[in-house]
Amino acid sequence: MKVVLPVAGFGKRMRPHTWSKPKPLLNIAGKPLLGHVLDRLLPLDIDEIVFITGWLGKDIEAYVEANYEFKTHYVEQEELKGQAHAVYLAKDYLQGPSLIIFVDTIWEADLTSLMSGDIDGIIYVKEVEDPRRFGIVLEEDGLVTRYVEKPETCEHHKATVGMYYVRDSAALVSAIEYVLDNDIRVKGEYYIANALNVMIERGARFVSSPISVWEDCGKPETVLHSNRYLLDSGCATNGEYPGSVIVPPVHIAEGATVENAVVGPYVTLCSGVTVRNSVIRDSIVEADATLENVVLDRSLIGERALLRGSVQQANVGDDVVVDAQERHY
Repeated sequence: MKVVLPVAGFGKRMRPHTWSKPKPLLNIAGKPLLGHVLDRLLPLDIDEIVFITGWLGKDIEAYVEANYEFKTHYVEQEELKGQAHAVYLAKDYLQGPSLIIFVDTIWEADLTSLMSGDIDGIIYVKEVEDPRRFGIVLEEDGLVTRYVEKPETCEHHKATVGMYYVRDSAALVSAIEYVLDNDIRVKGEYYIANALNVMIERGARFVSSPISVWEDCGKPETVLHSNRYLLDSGCATNGEYPGSVIVPPVHIAEGATVENAVVGPYVTLCSGVTVRNSVIRDSIVEADATLENVVLDRSLIGERALLRGSVQQANVGDDVVVDAQERHY
């Protein structure tokens, strides 16, 4: 089986952090988001993974090659024309069954029996109260009859989570070609929904499959929510630091320094972070940042950032200095 991971987006909703790193490499509970996704693929029999890269794609390639042994290919999406266009760029590597995953969520699903049924595809879903910013599936007699991107009403609640299995990759490529050739767009982009609808209209049998966990990582508040979920689900390290109070769950990486501080709950401190005379909770602090004399809550702090003085909540990118003691920002 092949896996396609489109990772070319700019991650605009996660700026300023994505000015200097691609969104899939943002750290959540001690590991880049991409790492959490790839770890969930380790039990599968995967022939190769095709990464559709773009903004800072070389950083993604360097991370994958340094930490995983999958056979990989990297294809650059020079123009961001949408999901279907991204998948189409992998066409030269797609034969047989494929799994397509959009890397902006943390999910929990049993994928080990993917190829055991006689259906043509699976659309993974989670029921939500308001589906209007997602895609949803319509079903009849157990089969998907249509996939609707960003519906205008809340009549149907099975939202698609950005993960798809297709048994015949060539049929998917052909459907995407039809979408591109006929310029079928939604709000200016080529969506995978339209390609799957073409497959269904041609007779492909798709089913939906519910997943137990779907944690969005597209905005600062949802990244912090995902951090809380992962720390509650086995990614915490906790530990003891003399002179400081650690309130579980937290992840404190090797090489982090904690002095005269209260850390937690739900804090991730990456390697090289220094925390002194501070209270930190519900926050992610990226590598080599320094926090001194701060009270911090619900915050995202970039690499090598320096925060000193009374800051209650912050969302600052790499190399930013916020020094309230010196009245210098």
